[in-house]
Amino acid sequence: MTGTLFLIPNTLGQDTNDASTLTQIIPEYVQDLTAKLDHFVAENAKTTRAFLKMIHQKHPLSKPLQEIEIAELNVNTPQDALLGLLSPLMNGHDVGLISEAGVPAVADPGANLVRLAHQKNIPVRPMVGPSSLLLGLMASGLNGQSFAFNGYLPTDAAQRMRRIKELEERSRKEKQTQLLIETPYRNAAMLEALANTCQANTSICVATDLSLASEKVCTLTAQDWKKRLEKNQAPDFHKKPTVFLFLA
Repeated sequence: MTGTLFLIPNTLGQDTNDASTLTQIIPEYVQDLTAKLDHFVAENAKTTRAFLKMIHQKHPLSKPLQEIEIAELNVNTPQDALLGLLSPLMNGHDVGLISEAGVPAVADPGANLVRLAHQKNIPVRPMVGPSSLLLGLMASGLNGQSFAFNGYLPTDAAQRMRRIKELEERSRKEKQTQLLIETPYRNAAMLEALANTCQANTSICVATDLSLASEKVCTLTAQDWKKRLEKNQAPDFHKKPTVFLFLA
């Protein structure tokens, strides 16, 4: 009998020394289940140990932290290594899949492991937790009935402009909200590109540090964002996780 692959949500950047903030983001039953597992697959073993250490403050772990098995899965993991990551499951052990931030398998390399688990008839159970994409969409005031996540846009300025125009045209035709993410140190360049490329009345939302005390969500037209940027009134989002959304 195989084990179950549990998709364990992580925080979006909370202080890993403060268990009280964890309780506000991750349901108690998810914390309790996580504490009972002794096999994990994660993007980064070090930060996952910090997460488990925080869990341990209120929910004692099944084993000493140094005895818990944490296998790494990231963008550099070769496809042929995925089957080995499923070995504990094939041997009857439950395994927790943890992302660096938010929910696993959404804008996350864990999706490949989940797909393979289904192919091997391994049960998969998603657990409740924060998604920056959905939190941003909820707070944006944009269309939550039809939306698309587009990941990262090209870093080349000309290619990025063309892609923004393509997505804006899709948004206009389908009344569909477009969601993007960017490497945090390039947030300013992304907002500038959106403000200068989109039509004046296209709504653009910038959602930063979602679920943190420093959370800030602001939706303005491209025209109004452009005016703010010209006055050096950019959001305080340098090197902070940010979701960008727009609706034509």
